[in-house]
Amino acid sequence: MIIPKKLQYGDEVRIIAPSRSASILSEEGIEKAKSKLKELGLVVTFGKHVFKSDLQHSSSIELRLSDLHEAFQDPNVKGILTAIGGFNSNDLLPHVDYESIRKNPKVFCGYSDITALATAITTKTDLITYSGPHFSSFHMEQLQDYQFEYFRNCLMQSDSYRIEPSLAWSDDAWFLDQENRNLESTKWKVYNEGQTKGKLYGGNLCTLNLLQGTSYLPNLENTILFIEDDEMTIPETFTRDLTSLLQSAGKINGLVIGRFQRESNMTEEHLLFLLDKLPILKSVPVLYDVDFGHTQPIFTFPIGGKIELKSKDNQIKMIHF
Repeated sequence: MIIPKKLQYGDEVRIIAPSRSASILSEEGIEKAKSKLKELGLVVTFGKHVFKSDLQHSSSIELRLSDLHEAFQDPNVKGILTAIGGFNSNDLLPHVDYESIRKNPKVFCGYSDITALATAITTKTDLITYSGPHFSSFHMEQLQDYQFEYFRNCLMQSDSYRIEPSLAWSDDAWFLDQENRNLESTKWKVYNEGQTKGKLYGGNLCTLNLLQGTSYLPNLENTILFIEDDEMTIPETFTRDLTSLLQSAGKINGLVIGRFQRESNMTEEHLLFLLDKLPILKSVPVLYDVDFGHTQPIFTFPIGGKIELKSKDNQIKMIHF
């Protein structure tokens, strides 16, 4: 795997919108996110078309591709962050210049719908990409320290490190009200004990499943899967989607499930019920309610990177990222 050069103080980071348009972001939110990234010494610039918006609050394939390719090809740009998620980054996959990306490797980070694009890039180029905060995520105030720390650990240094659970988490609309947050205590939970090392793939489950049957989905056999889904899922659809992915993957080495949003109605009872139906999960380490997905805060993890998982000890260690 190709590890992109880590970000350094003074580096330019380009914001692009390969899914939903950045026009959804407020001026205040943009300035706060820029200010937070400035604390890391990063200089924020924007793609030419990130604020274009069409009927589905995105922009044309041509404009999104233009910003993506320009960001990778510009030698002054050292890292690329997505503005926000959305629904349609998979539009781009047949049109991406993967050879150009392979020749110009750099940090590419986002989550949610960006799972499709990031995974395709990793599959086609062997470049490690990252599931982590969008640019817009840095607008958040409370719980930002955790997100900030693991973004920096993963993208700005090379030493292996262990990810610890956050002290608290929330599932509130922080972007509407930064002050009145409903914070809950964090507890990562063990479904099956065990330990393993291996290559990590994953992200948003329903988005990752869009790649099944295409050349953009990597070989998932003997990998460690990190999966999550948003408030639009329900226990029944999550069960169907997870079963489908595991059938496609074959034998996996481990599974880590991100925390569910309240609106999904995925209770612990429902989750354990569905995991019990999948025999493979009785023989590999499985953790759930972990700090990634659509609750806050989230840590950054490498798509295509190598990790060590010890579920009994709630231990996730980044090794090759």
